[in-house]
Amino acid sequence: MAEVEEVDVVVVGMGPGGEDVAGRLAEAGLKVVGVESRLVGGECPYFGCVPSKMMIRASDLLAEGRRIGDLAGSAEVAPDWSKVAGRIRDEATDDWDDKVAADRFTGKGGILVRGYGSLTGEREVTVGDRVFRARRGVVLNPGTAPAVPPIEGLRNVPYWTNRDIVKATEIPDSLIVLGGGAIGLELAQVFRRFGAEVTVVEAADRLLALEEPEAGELVRETFEAEGIKVRTGVKVGFVGHESGGGPEGTITVHAGDEVLRASRLLVAAGRFTDLEALGVASAGLDPSARTIPVDERMRAAEGLWAVGDVTGKGAFTHISMYQAAIVVKDILGQDGPPADYRALPRVTFTDPEIGAVGLTERQAREKGLKVRTGITRLGDSTRGWIHQAEGFIKVVEADGVLVGATSAGPTGGEVLSALVVAVHAQVPVKTLESMIYAYPTFHRAISEALRALD
Repeated sequence: MAEVEEVDVVVVGMGPGGEDVAGRLAEAGLKVVGVESRLVGGECPYFGCVPSKMMIRASDLLAEGRRIGDLAGSAEVAPDWSKVAGRIRDEATDDWDDKVAADRFTGKGGILVRGYGSLTGEREVTVGDRVFRARRGVVLNPGTAPAVPPIEGLRNVPYWTNRDIVKATEIPDSLIVLGGGAIGLELAQVFRRFGAEVTVVEAADRLLALEEPEAGELVRETFEAEGIKVRTGVKVGFVGHESGGGPEGTITVHAGDEVLRASRLLVAAGRFTDLEALGVASAGLDPSARTIPVDERMRAAEGLWAVGDVTGKGAFTHISMYQAAIVVKDILGQDGPPADYRALPRVTFTDPEIGAVGLTERQAREKGLKVRTGITRLGDSTRGWIHQAEGFIKVVEADGVLVGATSAGPTGGEVLSALVVAVHAQVPVKTLESMIYAYPTFHRAISEALRALD
């Protein structure tokens, strides 16, 4: 039987939130063990946020270059994926080496243990043949892995997930994307702009099904204008693999009554955490659940906290970091505000960008709120007209304040910041209507959306 090692805190999973919790507590003088089976830093810096945004930045530059003929003269644009792949490998991920992040944690006094950690008792974590007992408690930040839908034949074909596609060293001639959420749409547009023939397949009846329907329609129109085929409301019944047609052969996707073919397949159909393998049953939690329920201090049980995707509050780095700060204060016995997700911001980094905060119109109505909405086309604003920009701003109001908003356009995520403040601080709509909005800016369209409140 392994000897139990006594520490103050064990953090299982060193993604953005877990690394932040572990590092801060170590700096506070606690004996902290950080457990990680993959890369310290988690999904975001190596497979998610950072490399994907490098890809998006490059593809946006190509798109801007191609628009020169409409507004400024003429230009030839020649895509070169090697520049993108090289930058991801060398600048973003250090060739998927986490030494810098690992040294950052141990440099603060933390103890890094490589391996898969699971709960095996109250405040107890087992990693391989080592057992740690935490005097103050355990923090779970297991993150998520790409979900593989139960489609016949899928596991027998060489499909990509987001973890594979960011390592691509060349652009395939064709790509099918399963999933019309943020990850699938962002990567679909990137690969189209670098020359691939791209088809997006989504089971829901629209893209970005969790956002305002106007957002999904805008993206669809943009994609179709760029030559991306979009299939929504379609169930995939079978996925096959045929030899020939290139070094990887041809992948066939039976989507409804249509058979689609491409040289590559990206599966972007959600993410999951294996709570049973994490050992949550030993803490009295449901191992078959999709998420771990937590209170406003991120407490999941006595001496157990959870942060990040696994809490079900949103698979965003900014949520994980927000929750991490709350956990640190709770463990150290410091005062601080409880978690408040009323103004949760989210951005889909397509072009146009789709920024959203708070409730959609549908969500607000389902809560029984007496809702008013206002919407304005970005192209009707002076800045939007100058840029020939597509997009819109939509606001959702109840009881005299905004409870949600969407900012779609060339800088949708940046314009969103003003709307996040309005929702978070519950600024009266009358106050927002009386503000001075700089001219000519994209954010000035907010005032027109407010004026359009029905």
